[in-house]
Amino acid sequence: MVNYKDLGLVNSRELFKKAVKGGYAIPAFNFNNMEQMQAIIQACVEAKSPVILQVSSGARKYANQTLLRYMAQGAVEYAKELGYAIPIVLHLDHGDSFELCKSCIEYGFSSVMIDGSAHPYDENVALTRKVVEYAHQYDVTVEGELGVLAGIEDDVVAASHVYTRPEDVEDFVSKTGVDSLAISIGTSHGANKFKPEQCTRNAEGILVPPALRFDILEEIEKRIPGFPIVLHGSSSVPQDLVKSINQHGGALKDAIGIPEDQLRQASKSAVCKINIDSDGRLAMTAAVREVLADEPSVFDPRKYLGPARERLKQLYIHKCKNVLGSADQA
Repeated sequence: MVNYKDLGLVNSRELFKKAVKGGYAIPAFNFNNMEQMQAIIQACVEAKSPVILQVSSGARKYANQTLLRYMAQGAVEYAKELGYAIPIVLHLDHGDSFELCKSCIEYGFSSVMIDGSAHPYDENVALTRKVVEYAHQYDVTVEGELGVLAGIEDDVVAASHVYTRPEDVEDFVSKTGVDSLAISIGTSHGANKFKPEQCTRNAEGILVPPALRFDILEEIEKRIPGFPIVLHGSSSVPQDLVKSINQHGGALKDAIGIPEDQLRQASKSAVCKINIDSDGRLAMTAAVREVLADEPSVFDPRKYLGPARERLKQLYIHKCKNVLGSADQA
């Protein structure tokens, strides 16, 4: 058993209290490898932002559970080396079983998500409660989910949205004891969050997706005032990155994300954690494709992963400062 506190990590409880009170959201950036982790820590140290290092089940399999433990510990020491000891959470994203959540806790995770949203309500409650009872023995925080997000991301696949029912949230929170709640108000997994026919065009001819369901968010806030809310699937899919990928041999079609102004609005509410994964993938892929297209003789991975890391860092600094409002909150 590895205790996350021995790795220098923190759980999300106090961070969420400050974020709800301060009207900002903490970035939850997914990572799978060293370059992504480096970029996240570099960006958040420079922005002086707390951060949630987020690992999906697929990422854990890819990177190896033992290496992830040491990467998280390394991230804490790396932040100090860069000059600012930002608070760092290591969080399991979309855990789908008690066994997976338990394993992550035993390997040093300071926070886990148990996603029982695909189950009938009572089964979701029972599974979530079981994880909470185990996690709280070790002061590990737990995120639950009500509602279903459409889209594809790693092992998470859903064909359509099921918006969170505000009338369920009080019962779910009280019965499970979760520390935060992921809700569905129109965000979506992956780079193709909306179909073009769902969008309108603005004066510049850019596709604008339908607005998030802030009415649902407001009703949830009334029912569980001050309770930490989480938004998944919140990448904005910058069109300059999509264009660059396609110009350099990619084939991304109809990639449309969540407008950043809507995420900024959400982060001023009880939404205190916003998950961003696809934007990071787009940034790194664009940089790699540009290098390989412009310099076809390159075969040293550092020559294309280095620029990819820098592109990701700049994107995440922007997210902390201009979208989530988390800069200078560490």
